[in-house]
Amino acid sequence: MADKKTLILGATPDSSRYAYLAANRLVNHGHSIVNVGIKTGEVAGVQIEKAETIHDDIDTITLYVGTQNQPPLYDYILNTHPKRIIFNPGTENTELRKMANEKGIETEYACTLVLLSIGQY
Repeated sequence: MADKKTLILGATPDSSRYAYLAANRLVNHGHSIVNVGIKTGEVAGVQIEKAETIHDDIDTITLYVGTQNQPPLYDYILNTHPKRIIFNPGTENTELRKMANEKGIETEYACTLVLLSIGQY
C-alpha cells in the first residue's frame, strides 16, 4: 500500500473525536499525517499545527471542520492543492466542493474511518 500523506483538518487531542481516531488509524495503516487544528497538543505522535503552513506534498485532506467554519479555511485548503478532499459526515459543502473541482482536486463525500476499514482509502 502506498503512503497517502494526509492532512487532518480539525485535528484534536480529544480521544472521543473522530478526527483523533482517524489520525491514529491512518498512521496504523501506514500513512503519514499532518495534524492541523485550533487545539494544541499531539495526535498519533504528530504535533497539531495551525492552518498557516502550506504543505505541497499532501495527497488527501480529510475534513473534520463543520461546514459553517470552513469559509476562512478555503484559501488554505485550495492552496495546499491536495489530490483529493474527503468531506466526512457533517462537513459536506457544495461551495467548497465546486471550488476544489474547478482546481482539479478530486472530492468525496465519505468517511475516512470507513474507507480505511474496507480497504478503499
